[in-house]
Amino acid sequence: MLRWTDPDATPAALRPCVATFGNFDGVHRGHRVVIETLIAQGAQRDLPVVVLTFDPHPVQVLHPERAPELISPGALHEQLLEATGIDGLLVVDFTAEYAQQSAADFIVDTFVHGLQVAALVVGADTKGFGVGYTGDVELIRRLGAEHGFDVVVVDDQGDGARWSSSAAREHLRGGDVAAAAEILGRPHRVVGVVVHGFHRGRELGYPTANLERRSRGVIPADGVYAGWLTRLDVDPAHPDRRLPAAISVGTNPTFDGTDRTVEAYCLDRTDLDLYDEEVAVDFVAHLRPTLKFDSIDELLVAMAADVAAARALLAPAH
Repeated sequence: MLRWTDPDATPAALRPCVATFGNFDGVHRGHRVVIETLIAQGAQRDLPVVVLTFDPHPVQVLHPERAPELISPGALHEQLLEATGIDGLLVVDFTAEYAQQSAADFIVDTFVHGLQVAALVVGADTKGFGVGYTGDVELIRRLGAEHGFDVVVVDDQGDGARWSSSAAREHLRGGDVAAAAEILGRPHRVVGVVVHGFHRGRELGYPTANLERRSRGVIPADGVYAGWLTRLDVDPAHPDRRLPAAISVGTNPTFDGTDRTVEAYCLDRTDLDLYDEEVAVDFVAHLRPTLKFDSIDELLVAMAADVAAARALLAPAH
């Protein structure tokens, strides 16, 4: 996949093309239907396919007080897009100045002149782009007729409820990681570097990988989860690349903690040294809420039950 930031600098190998645009936060199942349609349209025309997205998220620039916490920020976002099989990713630097162009200028300057699109694929809900938020599907259709490119509109997607990034975020904030996974089409992922904590887990017989506080991705609600820890710097063929885990999110109330942390215990493994490694934590299922126990013994009983539940839940996929 080729990546660039200026429509006027589009590689010659990717012009003309079939393209789409959007934020694609989380690259959820609805997004993937659009991208699958994009790829199919490219194959029909024997043309490369390009996704245009924005960095930062436009709401972060225009209305920072309403900016969403991103499901898949930065490199994680681009990795998810690359995994769909697209040929090119145009990441536009979204600034207040950039936002002042009209919706028509955005379409013509970017897609007609910059990308030389033969077809533009958009979701049926595409609207609110350009200064004054006036851009919509009808404008794109009109410009397509004027400038000679096809417009392919993909209907809203979802099983009963529409698949959306905002719905996935809401489920994650409530701790329902299984419902979020239904929208995303995969377990939700948080990425970060393993740092030193208080080492209480090791002392209790359950050594945990503590993620740095600047981890990337929406942190689900406080609680205990079953999931997977993936060591991103380890060869994919290595048996210790992806490990089943019991994951705790919260402040460790039994120890009167105040810092909210994400820590993962790789099931039945006390031999791992993961410090300073970048890892991904995938949340599969919510096991229980975070609780404050009256004694260490009560905590140990609960932790043993958590590990047993995670082991049973993850065993069929391991």
